[in-house]
Amino acid sequence: MSSDACAGVFVGLDWAVYVHAVCVIDTAGKVLDRFEIAHDREGLTELVRRLSRFGSRLRIAIERPSGLIVDALVEAGHQVFPIRPNAVKASRPRYRSHGAKSDASDAYLLADLLRTDGHRWSALSPQSDAIRALRALVRARDDLIGARVALGNQLLATLQSFWPGAACVFADITSPIGLAFLKRFPSPAAAARLTEARMARFCCVTHYSGRRSPAELLTRLHSAAPGRTPVQTQDALAQVVRSLVAVLTPLVNQITELTRRIERFIESLPDGQIIMSFPRAGHVCAAQILAELGDVRERFPTLDRLAAEAGAVPVTYQSGKSKSVAFRWACNHRLRQAITCLADNSRHANAWARSLYTAARARGCDHPHAIRILARAWLRVIWRAWMDRKPYDPELHLGALKLASAQGG
Repeated sequence: MSSDACAGVFVGLDWAVYVHAVCVIDTAGKVLDRFEIAHDREGLTELVRRLSRFGSRLRIAIERPSGLIVDALVEAGHQVFPIRPNAVKASRPRYRSHGAKSDASDAYLLADLLRTDGHRWSALSPQSDAIRALRALVRARDDLIGARVALGNQLLATLQSFWPGAACVFADITSPIGLAFLKRFPSPAAAARLTEARMARFCCVTHYSGRRSPAELLTRLHSAAPGRTPVQTQDALAQVVRSLVAVLTPLVNQITELTRRIERFIESLPDGQIIMSFPRAGHVCAAQILAELGDVRERFPTLDRLAAEAGAVPVTYQSGKSKSVAFRWACNHRLRQAITCLADNSRHANAWARSLYTAARARGCDHPHAIRILARAWLRVIWRAWMDRKPYDPELHLGALKLASAQGG
């Protein structure tokens, strides 16, 4: 089949961990080919070879926007259309009422959705290698922080069960100084002979910042509620503390190393300089925004599309005389978290942001709602700067606000 026939061919690929189901149909929904390929070198080569029989630029629907198989299809010249899993799930009743599910049927469903509703989706626009590298670093750091928080909560719960004082000596038990203290003193018995002089030596060896004196640190340790755990149980829990500290220590070090790498990387990107120019954006927050925003301007031709992707606008439900506005759950959660982080930080350094936030709180909005309102306002400025490829200019922003206010009046 020649490449001229590509317009009449639709492909659905149901992604799995080890084996992927593929279905090829024509404009009438007739199955032209159906097969499975393994997720390995030979399988990806076979996938590209078999699809080449139907043309060199096919339209392919898949439930994920990234991964090795997506890269292979894009590199082969095909158009890849990522379809959200919730859209696929909502469409299943159109094809069957019994509720059964299989990889082969989902592959056909994806191909047929592309055939009938393809105008609703946009083909994947590959990001540059720099953005893909930045995204890998940022997402890995975010995931490691999630693991650190989970392990830190487990460590905190363990300490509160038999030695609450150790949990409040330092502000963060997962900080290097907090972990060093627990490694040296994992139980009340290990810290029984801890004096002010020994605490001072410990702080010196571990390069403690000195915000609290050794006497204050000891007061925190001894003023907490005493534990009532038997000695044998204390020994067991002390071993749990040692194990958690042994896991957390390299994890915290790797997060620090990734943070340094991200800070150097974002400074080298032109779009990184644009995002970092916003008030209190910093390096990591700017990198989180740019990693999800990308450098393909065609992805967000309008501000509304970017706002919806970032979850900064609500969803309206209307039926007859009934109308309600609800929180937007379906969005890029990483982008929303990064945008709201910037918005929250900016109100401490920017008068316009502070006044917008204060006005929202005065109207009765709680803190998260007010931050989302501020994030939506910042998105307008970020989108414009990103599209124009120009850093944020506070004077230009203020002038635009005055002009809009004058025109509105």
